[in-house]
Amino acid sequence: MRSPKGLPMSGDFGSWGALIAIAAMTAATYPMRIAGFWLMGHVPLTPRVRRILEALPGTVIVATVLPILMREGIPAALAIAAALAVTFVRRNDFVAMMVGIATAAAARAAGWG
Repeated sequence: MRSPKGLPMSGDFGSWGALIAIAAMTAATYPMRIAGFWLMGHVPLTPRVRRILEALPGTVIVATVLPILMREGIPAALAIAAALAVTFVRRNDFVAMMVGIATAAAARAAGWG
């Protein structure tokens, strides 16, 4: 079935579907990123604003990790703890990630999740 303009109504855009989706996401994301830089250009960097900006990376990590931790339970908690320990000791993100994955797999294999 086709719309009055001849476009498919089923949402099937054939081989162009992925490119159309990428273009749409770019069209939505790029202006938002530019607007953020533009808006921050008009905000005076007071000590309070600097503290807020310095705290943002930690809050983003917590907002990303906490839902996973709540959904996955003990294996996720053990994996995160192991990855954090390796990060503090070795200072190598790749090794920490591998240890976290191995810990989660071992916890699941042990029947903890």
